Amino acid sequence: MTTGDTVVDTGPGGAPGPARVGPPPARLRHDRGRDLKEAAIGWLLFACAGLSTLVTAGIVLALLRETLTFFTQVSPFEYFTGTEWTPQFRDQNFGVLPLAAGSFLIAAGAAIVAVPTGLLTAIYLSEYARERTRSLLKPTLEVLAGIPTVVYGYFALTFVTPMIRKVFPQTDIFNAGSAAIVVGIMIIPTIASLSEDALRAVPRVLREGAFGLGATKLEVSLKVVVPAALSGIIASFILGISRAIGETMAVAIAAGNLAQLTLSPFESIQTMTAYIVQVSLGDTPQGTIVYQTLFAVAFTLFLITLAMNVLSQWVLQRFREVYQ
Repeated sequence: MTTGDTVVDTGPGGAPGPARVGPPPARLRHDRGRDLKEAAIGWLLFACAGLSTLVTAGIVLALLRETLTFFTQVSPFEYFTGTEWTPQFRDQNFGVLPLAAGSFLIAAGAAIVAVPTGLLTAIYLSEYARERTRSLLKPTLEVLAGIPTVVYGYFALTFVTPMIRKVFPQTDIFNAGSAAIVVGIMIIPTIASLSEDALRAVPRVLREGAFGLGATKLEVSLKVVVPAALSGIIASFILGISRAIGETMAVAIAAGNLAQLTLSPFESIQTMTAYIVQVSLGDTPQGTIVYQTLFAVAFTLFLITLAMNVLSQWVLQRFREVYQ
């Protein structure tokens, strides 16, 4: 056996023999080297996690500084309750409700398109599709997530809007309806993929038990598997809608830049992200109140998306099914 750098020989019966001084065995040197490598990897991973946290904190501080300056000139009450948004006009108004209403109108329309389509797609891929069919359909579906958003915007402007105007001639060229449709198509892969993962995580024994009681495949899917995976499915809905609220280019191209408080999908609107694009073109002088509205709106959008992400995590923790 060894004590530090001293090696003690053992005699017959395990009795200690004379001690001899020498380097530790190669196995011990190898163990120490492995421990140093593991420690170095641990510190490297910690540094990466810390860097991401610092970047997030830096973004928040950059937004918060200009936002607080903005609120020294504009009342928070006026900002959150005002119904007119005209910071670039001579008669300036700073009510963010038209922008917020536009963002939520797009998100609601996208949810109408994506939630049922994504969930039914997930049920088919998880419960009905054969493995070969699934291996072909899922990558094809995920291609939708890789298409640039600016392409979706021009698709909405040149294809979806003319189709809507054939049915509803009073529809504006730039309108919320076409933007909501293409954003809904964009978030289908998010909802379908996350929902399918939640459905496939349900233990097989629950399905077999339901089949053993005489349930049909549809009854098993809708009455056993979906309720068991409900927490993951709801979380996928929230994350998909959160992405719809934060969508920029498709909405900026298809929905227009008219900040008005309306719930009609046939009229032109402006979302918070579209306003950020408009102000960020480089024509706004730094330090002006119009420049500061960029940070105020961005910080508001950050708080909304953060709240939705926290809500999705709470849903996962609160309604998660635990299987033994």
